[in-house]
Amino acid sequence: MLYHFSEEPDIRIFEPRVLYTQKDEHAKVWAIDAHHAPHYYFPRECPRICIEAGESTTEDDVNIFFGMSRVRRMIAIEAGWYERVRTGCVYRYHSDPAAFQLFDANAGYYIATKSVAPIQVDRMDDLITSILQEDIELRVTLSLMPMKERILSSTVNFSMIRLRNAVDR
Repeated sequence: MLYHFSEEPDIRIFEPRVLYTQKDEHAKVWAIDAHHAPHYYFPRECPRICIEAGESTTEDDVNIFFGMSRVRRMIAIEAGWYERVRTGCVYRYHSDPAAFQLFDANAGYYIATKSVAPIQVDRMDDLITSILQEDIELRVTLSLMPMKERILSSTVNFSMIRLRNAVDR
C-alpha cells in the first residue's frame, strides 16, 4: 500500500500537480511507502528532520545520533510546533501501488502522472503516539538548523521536510 497524507478530510481524486520547487517538471501525484509514512504524521507545514541509521552509517554516527537510545530512527521537530503536532490530526489516504512508479527509493517516494482515486482514508488523531508506535524517537528542539548542519556531514539516511518553515537560531 502507498499513502498520501493531508489535513483535508475529503479528497476524492488526487490530480497531478507541479510542486513549487519543480516548476520545469511534469505534474505528478505523490505517494509514500509504509516505511517512510511516519515522516508525514505531522501538520503539512511542520518543519522536521527524519534520520535513520542505514547500512552505510558509521558506528560513530550511530553513537552521535542514537547513542542514548536503542532506536535506529528519529524525527526532530521544533518546540514551536509541538502543540500543533500534539493536538493536530491528519488524514492518511491509501492508494493502489499499481498506479505509481518508484521515484526515490531512499525517501520512499512514488509518483503517478495520472489522476489517482484513494481506496480508503483514515483519520489520525494522536500523531505523537502514532510516531512512537513505529519505534521512532521524537525529539523536540528549539531550532532544527544545528542538527541540519551535523546531518549533512554525516552518514545517516535523512529526509528534511519543510525546513523553509524552521526557525534560524
